Amino acid sequence: AQAKVRLPHLVGDGMIVQQNADARLWGWDKPGKMVNVTVSWSSEKFSAKTDDNGRWLVNVKTPAASYTPLSITFDDGEQTTINNVLSGEVWVCAGQSNMEMPVRGFSNCPVEGYNEVVTDAMNSKGIHYAKVPSTMRMTPQEDAQCKWETVDPNTVSECSATGYFFARVVNRALNIPVGLILANKGGSRVESWLTKENLKKYTDEPLDSMAMVKKYNRDYYRPLLWGNGTFNPILNYTVKGILFYQGCSNVGDPGNRYSDRLKLLVEQWRQQFGLGEIPFYFVQIAPYYYDDDVNKTSGALLREQQVRASDIIPNSGLVCTNDLAYPYETQQIHPTQKRQVGERLAYLALNKNYGMKNILCESPRFKDLRISNDTCYVHLKNDYDGISRYEDLQGFEVAGADKVFHKANAYYYWTKGIIITCPEVKQPVAVRYCFRNFQLGNVKNQAGLPLFPFRTDLNN
Repeated sequence: AQAKVRLPHLVGDGMIVQQNADARLWGWDKPGKMVNVTVSWSSEKFSAKTDDNGRWLVNVKTPAASYTPLSITFDDGEQTTINNVLSGEVWVCAGQSNMEMPVRGFSNCPVEGYNEVVTDAMNSKGIHYAKVPSTMRMTPQEDAQCKWETVDPNTVSECSATGYFFARVVNRALNIPVGLILANKGGSRVESWLTKENLKKYTDEPLDSMAMVKKYNRDYYRPLLWGNGTFNPILNYTVKGILFYQGCSNVGDPGNRYSDRLKLLVEQWRQQFGLGEIPFYFVQIAPYYYDDDVNKTSGALLREQQVRASDIIPNSGLVCTNDLAYPYETQQIHPTQKRQVGERLAYLALNKNYGMKNILCESPRFKDLRISNDTCYVHLKNDYDGISRYEDLQGFEVAGADKVFHKANAYYYWTKGIIITCPEVKQPVAVRYCFRNFQLGNVKNQAGLPLFPFRTDLNN
């Protein structure tokens, strides 16, 4: 790398380029310099002239996915070549700490099945990842200190667990390389990733550095900075889509603010990537004792906002995690079951983007409620013609006109739906399912995917 051409860290040995695309390659050189790019898979040549700031960018036609190592040479009179490049599928892993959480886990926060994952990593051929350091900046950054790692038993432990389990399923289902760009920050809010222009137009967040510090003594809550430092360096990269796991730090946001701002963020990212309406698949926050109380509803309200976001954001999909916390994890903000999270994200991608329509990828959702005397009948959508059990359905509550919810008895019959009664409520008016900070249900659809928490008393 002694050439005059300077490449961003993401354009380097071991990178995975998006297959069958006009993939962007970029860097810097002296202003007015011509940079020629040649690739090992084609005789076609590409070139660009640097602008007044020394920036250059070319679009290179990439081949179909393959495990064949490729190389790319950059020449401005002196050559530099990057090697071990693969063509495959590239996904961004964004969000806060549950996306950041590596396969090895955090302190006092293990990932279930760690040793098995490490010993199995030798079977993950062609999964590479690049972790962008979590960095705060007041202005948008063009590069970040990172490098591509090839997954094997020695490297898998540092990869995002959710991201790796996603990649493992896609890699093995399609038998093609998968690249992950990890650009996230623990504790970050939606506002942490919005641009200065969007924050100024749509929020009242402080945009002066001193005002930020004064309002948010915890740096991960601060707006703007993480997007500038951690996400902006990846925006030239040609990717397939975005995986997002975030929301805990926005619990308590009023009304529809969270879903509206998440929609704004997705629109911003799609515009910045300039790749059209790329897929956005995200994860519902897991059960947790927000406000130090399992029975309060601030977490449930945020989950409800995430469902709303999935309805108002085009080409998006939401993964339910109501079943992915153990009863003893009420105080664990990082639940140990990450494999299922990544796999469910992969099911969305395989069905919606890779043509595997036999993959059942949607969690069931509330459809309608009918009340007859003292009995409630609930019907679901996305159940794939059946739910996982007929008896002992847990997680339902019923309220009468007094709006006091009581634990209900529930069972399923295929001609009637979910049948719910409660001895304490003779004249029910509303039903809730797992609509508390930490409440575990057991209703799943034919695919074994859990029912999204819901309430029918939306105006209360």
